[in-house]
Amino acid sequence: MHTAYTALPLVINTWHFENAANAAWSTLQRGGSVLDAVETGCAQCEVDQCDGSVGFGGSPDERGETTLDAMIMNGDTMEVGAVANLHRVKNAVGVARAVMEYTEHTFLVGESATIFAQNMGFMSEELSTNKSITIFSQWLQKNCQPNYRKNVFPDPSGSCGPYKPKAKLWRPKNPKKAFDPSSHDTIGMVAIGKNGQVAAATSTNGATHKIPGRVGDSPVAGAGAYADSKVGGAAGTGDGDIMMRFLPRLVSLESFLAVELMRNGAQPTVACETAISRIKKHYPDFFGAMICANTTGGYGAACNKLPEFSQFSFMVANAQTNQSQVHKVDCI
Repeated sequence: MHTAYTALPLVINTWHFENAANAAWSTLQRGGSVLDAVETGCAQCEVDQCDGSVGFGGSPDERGETTLDAMIMNGDTMEVGAVANLHRVKNAVGVARAVMEYTEHTFLVGESATIFAQNMGFMSEELSTNKSITIFSQWLQKNCQPNYRKNVFPDPSGSCGPYKPKAKLWRPKNPKKAFDPSSHDTIGMVAIGKNGQVAAATSTNGATHKIPGRVGDSPVAGAGAYADSKVGGAAGTGDGDIMMRFLPRLVSLESFLAVELMRNGAQPTVACETAISRIKKHYPDFFGAMICANTTGGYGAACNKLPEFSQFSFMVANAQTNQSQVHKVDCI
């Protein structure tokens, strides 16, 4: 796919989450800010439980609990708000915005993030549903397969634990797990206003059957998403445990890198492809995709090609269509 161009304003988000794109676009059309748009769009996905990978009732962890991660970024001020391992509060992206607007902090996690949310007026609600409880029960019946343990005993490939460290570290002969895109989905969204203001946001319930306390790339600024009103924005989706391993090298932050490439003149599609290719050199079988957009109305996407994943869908809403439309890109 070549970079496409459109008149601003523009909304772009990962996956075929049409309601989210429409909610964000409607917010802009009513005069809302780009921050309002990305918050509303991601919040819509939290309500819709998009693909079971966003919002309540999905991706139970090893204890059967659903927890949420989210972030939001203001490309004008470079302020960020984020939460991770959020319990008992459904509107994770709303809490992330509250972190940004009502504290001097950037990132709150765990039970303390939940207490903060409740103090800010967010309702305490159960995040588990009959569906998530069933997913958890079936996982237990399958001896907790798949899971994310390694170098422990009893053997995690056939046991639920409890686990202890092995005296000698080893690598399994075939560590590749069964591929399931829905266990790693995230909504990532970028909105660009008519005057070039940029905001980005993400929301997810994380990896299914994750170890309690695990945090992926989605709520991390520069990894899950990034926004800079001088350039544009980008957001990623996929296996966050792999995608965030590039954080120690600043030039390899997946979303940050894409925005920096656009700052230096790269077209959005090329920027996305370069960011994906950088990770692919180290992890050729990783599952991941990105969306990119710049302040001149250009947008594009890229994904890593796998036997089970050869095409990535994303949504775009703009002034030309005045509604959201699904786009697809062939993976590289």
